[in-house]
Amino acid sequence: MLVAAAAARLVAPSLSRSALRLASSARTYSRVGTDSTVVHGLVGAVGNTPLIRLNTLSSETGCEILGKAEWMNPGGSVKDRAALYVVEHAEKNGLLQPGGTVVEGTAGNTGIGLAHICRAKGYKLVIYMPNTQSQEKIDLLKMLGADVRPVPAVPFTDPKNYNHQAREHAESLTNAVWTNQFDNIANRLAHIETTGPEIWRQTSNGADLDGFVCSTGTGGTLAGTARFLKTASNNRIKIWLADPPGSVLYAYKTRGVIERTGDGSITEGIGQGRLTDNLAPDWDLIDDAVHIPDSETIKMVFRLLDEEGIFCGASSAMNVVAAVEMAKGLGKGSRVATVICDGAARYQSRLFSKSWLEGKGLYEHIPADLRKYVGLP
Repeated sequence: MLVAAAAARLVAPSLSRSALRLASSARTYSRVGTDSTVVHGLVGAVGNTPLIRLNTLSSETGCEILGKAEWMNPGGSVKDRAALYVVEHAEKNGLLQPGGTVVEGTAGNTGIGLAHICRAKGYKLVIYMPNTQSQEKIDLLKMLGADVRPVPAVPFTDPKNYNHQAREHAESLTNAVWTNQFDNIANRLAHIETTGPEIWRQTSNGADLDGFVCSTGTGGTLAGTARFLKTASNNRIKIWLADPPGSVLYAYKTRGVIERTGDGSITEGIGQGRLTDNLAPDWDLIDDAVHIPDSETIKMVFRLLDEEGIFCGASSAMNVVAAVEMAKGLGKGSRVATVICDGAARYQSRLFSKSWLEGKGLYEHIPADLRKYVGLP
């Protein structure tokens, strides 16, 4: 299994400041996030995304609200980083040979990232996913050459959960690996070595940053970025968790109990019912958590499009709502960064459909002057 001793040797639960400096300058994986003019193939284009000031929200709050433009990765999302790292971890540890098969359980973006990476590296890809995901994601995965296997959405505790089915399928093959994005700490390492250092450099080595907030599915983005920023800033930069309805992490961080807050969410691929191996080592680095209802998320989807020209998905919009809340909590003049995970094209049949929005009770929460963007029946 990919999270055995070989994986554990990749990164310790905590890293020294000198180790983090080394990680930010001397890559052991593909050249992610470099400033080279010419990069080596698609894998060399992963990372080094802009950090964008969200002008209207910054002016409105008297703070600096910054969004990491992860839709600019070649596969269109922040998950390109984790996809590259889990595949290259398998290669480095002799778990995947040329012509082999990568298997993953994913609700979408990690699968899309893996599809791009596997095509670039010549591997076959099998994706197990809940059958509740958007058709755009399923179609895109197929067009990228993946063998997509939608299965009924059941809890992680059920043996038929899509993650367990992915593991069992990989074990039935030769020269195959289950990349196990939730508990493979190469995922977390991707953000310790790339996302965190990039944000650090983009904010004058942290001098222009007071806080970082984002949601979590696997936990890799939040945990890895938190580990780097906390260590590099000597614990000065605050870290918050953004949590959607149906997840247990908000209650666990604020009240110490594993308890779901609200029902399910329109966001895809975020929220959790447990602490993953990616998140657990850095759980204590998270200073606070904020619960974001879908009504605020959907409003922000359309605000970002109208005010900033940013066409993003629901999880990205939720992160921005959380960044605004964090900035308000830290006070006037504070500077907060978050992750704009992906674009909205892979969700448009839902987020921009009047009937779908009405069915979720969300259409009424879109400001009247922004409903012109709801272009689908």
